[in-house]
Amino acid sequence: MTVTFGVLGPLEVRSELGLPVRISGRKPRLLLATLLLEAGHVVNADSLVEVLWPGHPPRSAQANLRTYVSSLRADLGGGFLRGDGSGYAIDVPAGALDLLAFEELVATGSYAEALALWRGAPLSDLPDQPLWDRRLGPVQEVRLAAAEALIGQLLGSGDHAGAVTQLRALLAEHPYREDLWARLLLALHAGGRKAEALRAYAGIRARLVDELGVEPGAELRAAHTSVLTDEAVAAPVCVPRQLPPDVPDFVGRAGELVALLGALSVTVISGPAGIGKTALAVHAAHAIRERFPDGQLHLELGEREPGDLLGEALRALGVTAPPESCHERSALLRSLLAERPMLILLDDALDAGQVRPLLPGNGSAVIVTSRRRITELPGACHLDLRELDQAESLALLGGIAGAERLAGEPEAALAIVEACGRLPLAIRGVGARLARRPGWSLEVLRLRLDDDRLAVLDEVRASLDRSYLRLPDEAVRTLGTLGLLGGQAQPGWVVDAALGRHRADDVTDLLVDVNLLELVGTDPVGQPRYRVPELVRTHALERGPSRADLARVLAAWTATTEHAMARLPTTVFSLTAARAPRWRLPEQTLDRLTADPLTWFVAEHHALAEAVRVAAESGLAESAWGLAAAMVPYLDLHCHLDTWRQTHSVALQAARAQGDRYGEAAMLRGLAQVSLYQDRYDESADGFTRSRQIFRHLGDRRAEATSICGLGAVNQFRGRLVQALGHFRRALEMFMSADDRSGEAFTRQAIGRVLLRSGDEAQASQWLGQAMRLAQELGDAHREGCVCVQLGRLHGAMALHRHALDIFESLGDRHCGAYAMQSLAGLQAARGEWAPASAGLERSLEIFQELGDRSGEASSTQLLGELHRSAGRPNLARDYLKHASALRRSLPA
Repeated sequence: MTVTFGVLGPLEVRSELGLPVRISGRKPRLLLATLLLEAGHVVNADSLVEVLWPGHPPRSAQANLRTYVSSLRADLGGGFLRGDGSGYAIDVPAGALDLLAFEELVATGSYAEALALWRGAPLSDLPDQPLWDRRLGPVQEVRLAAAEALIGQLLGSGDHAGAVTQLRALLAEHPYREDLWARLLLALHAGGRKAEALRAYAGIRARLVDELGVEPGAELRAAHTSVLTDEAVAAPVCVPRQLPPDVPDFVGRAGELVALLGALSVTVISGPAGIGKTALAVHAAHAIRERFPDGQLHLELGEREPGDLLGEALRALGVTAPPESCHERSALLRSLLAERPMLILLDDALDAGQVRPLLPGNGSAVIVTSRRRITELPGACHLDLRELDQAESLALLGGIAGAERLAGEPEAALAIVEACGRLPLAIRGVGARLARRPGWSLEVLRLRLDDDRLAVLDEVRASLDRSYLRLPDEAVRTLGTLGLLGGQAQPGWVVDAALGRHRADDVTDLLVDVNLLELVGTDPVGQPRYRVPELVRTHALERGPSRADLARVLAAWTATTEHAMARLPTTVFSLTAARAPRWRLPEQTLDRLTADPLTWFVAEHHALAEAVRVAAESGLAESAWGLAAAMVPYLDLHCHLDTWRQTHSVALQAARAQGDRYGEAAMLRGLAQVSLYQDRYDESADGFTRSRQIFRHLGDRRAEATSICGLGAVNQFRGRLVQALGHFRRALEMFMSADDRSGEAFTRQAIGRVLLRSGDEAQASQWLGQAMRLAQELGDAHREGCVCVQLGRLHGAMALHRHALDIFESLGDRHCGAYAMQSLAGLQAARGEWAPASAGLERSLEIFQELGDRSGEASSTQLLGELHRSAGRPNLARDYLKHASALRRSLPA
């Protein structure tokens, strides 16, 4: 059946025949009223419970709510009510709800028809509810503005009797509005009712004096004088006063307010949904409204056409029949405002094309709010709002929920405003919820925000829903994919990969312009970087983003990371995921991004680590471990052991879950290397052994050789030199059979290092010489630096050590550089060069401590103790040697 609903008066439901539809019981009526006030939008279940049982809901409240919803469905018939898991909504056809019809009529300037819909105070047959105030308060203000606009129209058309009727009705509700009394006097006088006008003045003057102890103000006295002197009364000029109510608890925005108060013409306030654009505009407008005594216009732009908006503005200025064309309307508005400068607030603008026809000539001030950055208006001042700072956010929440409550739970309060993204709209929503629930602790609300943030922040969700209505499909897909990638800032090319096309800057620019994507800066490579605000990201994830788009982005990360890895100075022991998908950027773009591969890796370090996690959690095991493996040469060079362990651990779990044995072995080998660097020798040996077994089972001799080299290194650090030599010689044979010359150079150096440590200097010199020649032939500067350190020790050559230090410094390898410093300091100390030796050892000690290398720390501490003893500082020497002994005891056997 066709049903109509009324809330502008007692709650009313009528059938298609105009007969009342009975809604059984008070609580179903309260439920229906609450849903009608938010028609088309979901009202969360907690808010509905608060309306039905203010302050004291029963334990069965949620179950009872479902019962009342069922009862209401039965009364109304099907098709109206819907639920989405977080709450309920009512969908009403166009024209079926008097509240929405009233707002539509006001928007078109049909004030008489709009006001005729009112049957009394809204929902006057039901007890007041705090939740309703945020909807009904503004509606009452709109009704008052519509009534004043209608009076202006009636006076302008000479219908003085009609104006008097409307003025008396308004004065019955607002008996102390002197501006309305002044207009009543003039309307009566203009209609030939001078005696009534004088009696009206005498009555209001007596009332003001008796009840308030004040005389009438200047405007009312001037009207009285006009009546007394029988001045010819021109048709009263319509002076619109349309500003929405000011925000009484406005917080922050000091700099923006200064800019707005000093603006002379057009100011555009832009920012994301819920950032407080309208609140700032209204607050500033009230602060400067006295500068514009001829009036203030307020237009809600939204999706409306400029012609319709111009019609509304002209009717507010007393033009009863605006011209037909948009051009003529715009010209007439400029003419009317040329001698009457006004303050104009244009709220929720779509773009410059919508705003331009509404701009007056010189003299007036215009404040525009928009989710889009509107930069095409010449001479406009631009304010781009960001979230409130922490102190402002807490002040806003405390002003609504109570500062004492926040002081009692400061950590929960801070967590709440951070969960709100420090957005004023969100903070106001949760603050109102706390104010309605004095028995709640802040921790209860914090936990609810953790569980389902947007279910609690329903106003934010509704606002973001409206933003999405204006987005093309590619922009929606982009937000979803970026949301899946986590909170890290992403380079611009990620959007290309998400959409599967190159040069997707148009989508990125659109999302930045409408404040759904943040441009956070430019990285060292010269790429712009973008981040999805957390609440936008949460909303995007709710909409079911494309897994195929995510897979393509991860494929692009894999291809780009491997391209950068291949340009690093050393890639020994690198392993690749052959079956992982790859999506390549254009070669020119790849070459530009990775021209300095180390800088690229530094810029993308955190984004890469997050990409590994996302791939693993999405079940894309090969992408996860392929990316993790491609990062290893960089992580090794810069000794980022925590990232190395973190990425390999999550990728290992993903590989095992997918039954990817090669990926499992690759990650075990990488984790074993980290354990080796951290002196966890048993753990390291176990990882190398298990990875070797898997590689051998799969028949990959080169990969097996890399694990054998790891076992050789474990034995070397444990002092088991014979076993170490056996492992390295076995690995050398396998590398040579696989024609891996980089692996061959590594193992020849390793064999030379072990021989040097065992005292066989002649053999050590031969093996190290072979390693040096191979490194130079391959152009492997890193391997050359490592060999230089060993040869420098062998020959006591400080020049070789300094050459190694130069190489490691140029490559950014602090770890190997620390060992080179340590070795050089040993030579300097042997020559009695105490000062440079001490400085080098102290610096190497700092690096070892920072990187967590306890073995290197113990060696440098021991050498410092011996140096101070040789330099005649026995007390200092004793302290260092004692600490070195303790460090060595803490190392695994």
